[in-house]
Amino acid sequence: MPARVTTVAFEGAKAHRVEAEVQITSGNLAFVVVGLGDKAVAESRDRVRGAFAGMGLSIPAKRIVANLAPADLPKEGSHYDLPIALALMVMMGVIPQDALDGYVCAGELKLDGQIGAMAGALPAAIAAGSYGMGLICPEANGREAAWAGDVPILAPRSLIDLIAHFKGQAVLSAPQPGEVISKGAQPDLKEVKGQEAAKRALEIAAVGGHNLLFVGPPGSGKSMMAQRLPGILPPLTATELLETSQIWSMAGLLEKGNLTRERPFRSPHHSASMAALTGGGLRAKPGEVSLAHNGVLFLDELPEYSPQALDSLRQPLETGEVVVARANHHIRYPARVQLVAAMNPCRCGYGGVGKGACGKAPKCQRDYQGRVSGPMMDRIDLQIDVPPVTAADMALPPPAEGSAEVAARVQAARHIQTERARRLGLPPEAGINATASGSALESIAPLDEAARTLLVQAAQRANLSARAWTRCVRLARTIADIESALSGENTPLLRRHVAEALIYRRATSEPQPTAVLSGKIPTA
Repeated sequence: MPARVTTVAFEGAKAHRVEAEVQITSGNLAFVVVGLGDKAVAESRDRVRGAFAGMGLSIPAKRIVANLAPADLPKEGSHYDLPIALALMVMMGVIPQDALDGYVCAGELKLDGQIGAMAGALPAAIAAGSYGMGLICPEANGREAAWAGDVPILAPRSLIDLIAHFKGQAVLSAPQPGEVISKGAQPDLKEVKGQEAAKRALEIAAVGGHNLLFVGPPGSGKSMMAQRLPGILPPLTATELLETSQIWSMAGLLEKGNLTRERPFRSPHHSASMAALTGGGLRAKPGEVSLAHNGVLFLDELPEYSPQALDSLRQPLETGEVVVARANHHIRYPARVQLVAAMNPCRCGYGGVGKGACGKAPKCQRDYQGRVSGPMMDRIDLQIDVPPVTAADMALPPPAEGSAEVAARVQAARHIQTERARRLGLPPEAGINATASGSALESIAPLDEAARTLLVQAAQRANLSARAWTRCVRLARTIADIESALSGENTPLLRRHVAEALIYRRATSEPQPTAVLSGKIPTA
């Protein structure tokens, strides 16, 4: 009978159960690993041989077959070293089979028998808990895996330590979860002088989770304000923390098992490829949009990104997930992000007015801004012009209101949204205005006659798409929620809120009256 050890195969941020089977038979001397594995899996046999030699163990001079079942599930990575080695030890009589029956095993082996760190220890531990089993993982990943909760964790440094534990010669203590750390002092809005309109847009975006675009000349503070958005957002909830940490675990970014409740802020360079933004590559690692899950994705110099890379973000921004399609399977990563972008009005930087004005305006502006597709711009709720900061602004003392005061208002307005969704019996995703749609949006954002009339007129004149209509309603609801948080009263959605929301939209083409919507809110 072959020896069996349970392990996992990763598909995105999820772990699927895999059985590592090892059988020793007579025949030609060989060590074969089968089961649809990649190059790293095929090399496991050489790392297992080296690790056994490093411990002074001799592999039987027979035919050894290691099978990773199910054979039709693709296997990637070096974490299959440990389960193959342990199954082989069972066949050799070094470890009893029943000692491993209650554990999922994963880890890379070094040639001296040490167990090296792996990516994905936290998803593996969560999967083991769902099977009613414990996890054997590298010592370097023990604190990370311990965040899975009531899951027995063994985190040996080497195969010798694990053998000694199962033989009762030594006891491996359960690792403790890592710490919840802070990234340190966040940049403060007090450092931004002037730009009150842009700060207002930043606060609205923070309250409702809306996408935001700053358009202005160099040095006007676009990147500076974007970097201060995480400082005014509420911390991650327990569920969001676990979701985000699993993705970072798959990317190998959890240092010493430490987690943070601060929302992710990812700012890839504008030379980033489509695979870097959305995920992919040889092992389909998560991209920047997934690493920013439940946080902020900041794209500076927006038109400088390749059009293909930018347009690859259109689906994740709408659905909240990325699907990396392969020939034989699909890999999904969550990607609920808040997009913040910044751009100059033209390639020259200053547009057609003011000091340093572009001599080719307005053609230069149209060509430069046209590098970002219309459907991509349609997904950005707030598009705000950021004027240059004047010498008079710089001479002023720092503003009295900073990130702490704005964060308090954001927290109060977010509380209004979540309580309203709970009271109306809406799904959790409707608790943030930017994600509400369909009947849920109609429930939280009913339009009175004056507000509806204004929005219909704007839709006719500016040719708003159905998506733009929906996003305007969401934005108006957020503006009303901020007013409610300030006044302490339940403020209905009024004409003035719709009017301010429309300020942040840009007309896309000539008016088309036939595109006007009826009374109901459409689904984007």
